[in-house]
Amino acid sequence: MRILLLHQYFLEEDDAGGSRWNEMTKTWTDQGHELTVIAGMMHYGGHEKRPEYKGKYFVKKQQGKVLIHRTHVSESYNNGFLGRLWGYFSFMFSSLWAGLFKVKGKFDVVVVTSPPLFVGGSGYLISLFKNIPMVFEIRDLWPESAIDTGVLKNKWVIKMAFAFEKFIYKKATLINVLTPAFYKTLHEVKNVPENKLLMIPNAADFSLSEELLQNFDRLSFRKEHDLEDRFVITYVGAHGVANHLEQILDAGKVLEDTKVLFLLIGQGMEKERLKQLALNKKIENVRFVDPVPKKEVFKYILASEMGASVLKRVDTFKTVYSNKTFDYFSCKVPILMAIDGVSRELIDAAKAGTYVEPENTNEYNRIIREYLSNPQRLEEEGKNGYLYAKQNFDRNVLAKRYLSSIEKL
Repeated sequence: MRILLLHQYFLEEDDAGGSRWNEMTKTWTDQGHELTVIAGMMHYGGHEKRPEYKGKYFVKKQQGKVLIHRTHVSESYNNGFLGRLWGYFSFMFSSLWAGLFKVKGKFDVVVVTSPPLFVGGSGYLISLFKNIPMVFEIRDLWPESAIDTGVLKNKWVIKMAFAFEKFIYKKATLINVLTPAFYKTLHEVKNVPENKLLMIPNAADFSLSEELLQNFDRLSFRKEHDLEDRFVITYVGAHGVANHLEQILDAGKVLEDTKVLFLLIGQGMEKERLKQLALNKKIENVRFVDPVPKKEVFKYILASEMGASVLKRVDTFKTVYSNKTFDYFSCKVPILMAIDGVSRELIDAAKAGTYVEPENTNEYNRIIREYLSNPQRLEEEGKNGYLYAKQNFDRNVLAKRYLSSIEKL
């Protein structure tokens, strides 16, 4: 098959972040399928275009077996709500132009992954003009998540977003959701026919973790990065409003008398504010680390006692799986799960960590001190998560299942 993928945040080879689709496309191309990606020029955590894209609107490049068309995204992307909204719309317009006039040849299907929801508009028009089916993927329920976190407040914009969402669901040939809660919401609340729905969730990438598990020198890495004699809890991901990482700073403050060290790896619009807040409160056991490539991320995880999955305490996030939870699974690291709902159920089912109520400093304090006094739990829960993910969330297995569903179209 020839597959066209629209993904605003498809990673560069040296980018940090969630690499679900980078790994998925590799599996598909290894099976002999042809992948072309239309992607943005701005990383979700970045503040400006990479030097190679400055002053340009379209750049074509090869990344492994995948042909990528990078298109314009406004550099106002991380400048508040209006800047973020224009970042979404600028990619919608530039990706549509690329899909209609820059990308050559015929395709069998266009796959659109969201958020942002608005990229569904360009995906629909490309599918219409090229007369091919559209597969629409939902990684996060939007606009609900933006409303619950207070990012989206304007009633007119909210009404427009819900209307647009309904339109896209109607026009998509197949809709993939990443969690059982999303599946239930679309079918029972948004009245999407069940024969239109598919669930291929986030998954664990064992190819990288298993290589490192065999060869990684944990002691040397900890010594090199000043992690010796510390109980390291690593968070990997966005530093945005939705993550509410201030709760980690509060937890660090009440655990100052212990050997606990929180590592926060990533980027986002809240990062500078959080760093300043940590300085103001004199919190010395929370360390900020700039984004690093995925192989380096896995080294940090393997050098940690626990991995943290963290989101703001709002009802919409009870429906999501955190991307990095599966990386923690693959590295045999138990999880401090500060997300209620299906993520909490996932950890309970796997017996691979502990749920902590989001934004509840007392619970962070109690639970982490329990691990400090009973460290043998770490190895057991880490193994449990690894085996559970092997059986249920192997990326290669799920990528092939996804492809099989698309081929039926």
